[in-house]
Amino acid sequence: MANIYDGAFRTILNDCKQLIIPMINEIFGEDYTGKEKIEFRPNEHFLDQQNDANQERITDTNFTIWGREKKKYHLECESSLPDGRMTIRLFEYDAQIALDEGKITGETLTVTFPNTAVLYLRSRKKTPDKMKYVIKTPGGTVEYDVPIMKMQEYSLDDIFAKDLLILIPFYIFSHEKQFMVYNSNEQKLEELKTEYRGILERLDELERKKVIGAFDKRVIIELSGDVLKEIARKYENIQKGVGGMMRGPMIETSARRLRDKAENDAKREAALRMLQDGELPIEKVAEYSGLAIKEVEELAKLQTV
Repeated sequence: MANIYDGAFRTILNDCKQLIIPMINEIFGEDYTGKEKIEFRPNEHFLDQQNDANQERITDTNFTIWGREKKKYHLECESSLPDGRMTIRLFEYDAQIALDEGKITGETLTVTFPNTAVLYLRSRKKTPDKMKYVIKTPGGTVEYDVPIMKMQEYSLDDIFAKDLLILIPFYIFSHEKQFMVYNSNEQKLEELKTEYRGILERLDELERKKVIGAFDKRVIIELSGDVLKEIARKYENIQKGVGGMMRGPMIETSARRLRDKAENDAKREAALRMLQDGELPIEKVAEYSGLAIKEVEELAKLQTV
């Protein structure tokens, strides 16, 4: 089960890189603009353990942001309730990330630990806002905080106001305790559907304003459907109601993509005919076919090959 949520988190981070920046700004208090370069690092790490040599662990995401200075980040998504074990896993990952990218100069090893945070999809009232590492070494004690982001503390208005679109696929966790009510009460289910209808409308508006692209919107909606299917797998009415709503835009997007491809193929075919006749200049072929001049020039090059 957890793999579904981890996979969704890893997918949206890797496929929609620009959505990472608002999350980093929110968690770490950074002021990145969104124009920074993001470089992902390998997620697979091998931990040397006494009883299980070379045990593979896969982090959710590990990347570097090139802003005014180069900073490494490590984010994890956790669906289980906090129990202390996550802190141990995070430190194992961080130590291995630091070691994997360590530098040796002479007999000096320099390692840099990443800025680490965890997104808890489920949390309790007593769940703290941060974890803490305290590392006692012969040279002194080092300690620092690991921020905790709690999904259930973010309303839809918070998510859209702060551009935390990366959280949308997991928003359904905020309603998990009411699943039995939604599944048995048609009116309550309709209220949930109305809320998700609003999410789709707001995503459409962001696409119209070119804040996000069609691909980003598709990924958000598709992953929202995947997460909902898993978390509400025992609740048929929620699956049909809200799940059906999320599938609708996906079908519409696929149909639009096929339609756009057919229209573009027709334009290219018309342009090729005009180029074969050889009676019109590139600019006129572009104007009559509806293609960009650059695309017509590329078609013309193919004609001469």
